[in-house]
Amino acid sequence: MKTIQTTDAPQAIGPYSQAVEAGGFLYVSGQIPINPDSGEIASGIVNQTRQVMKNIEAILTEAGLTFSNVVKFTIYTTSMDDFPTINDTYAKFLDEPYPARATVEVSRLPKNVLVEIDAVAYK
Repeated sequence: MKTIQTTDAPQAIGPYSQAVEAGGFLYVSGQIPINPDSGEIASGIVNQTRQVMKNIEAILTEAGLTFSNVVKFTIYTTSMDDFPTINDTYAKFLDEPYPARATVEVSRLPKNVLVEIDAVAYK
């Protein structure tokens, strides 16, 4: 087991690693829309989704991977009304064939953000 850490993504806000590599897989912890340079939370669902995907991309890059290595995403949102916008923004980071995915509406997310995404990638 190996942990992955980069300053190009937000530092963990709790007792967890940005990502853990184990058994040929990379498990990326849920990312929220914190800009790693400023510490600010992006505003609006488009900017929040974009920042989350940039954070995941930075962690993948640190591990020597890209979005094409991702086999599964889980998206957490505080409103399914935002699903079409999240979907459109998220898709701009990916190429076909798309990975598996689940989307779940939750009552609340850390720091009251609108979206959080985690990922599993295969090396």
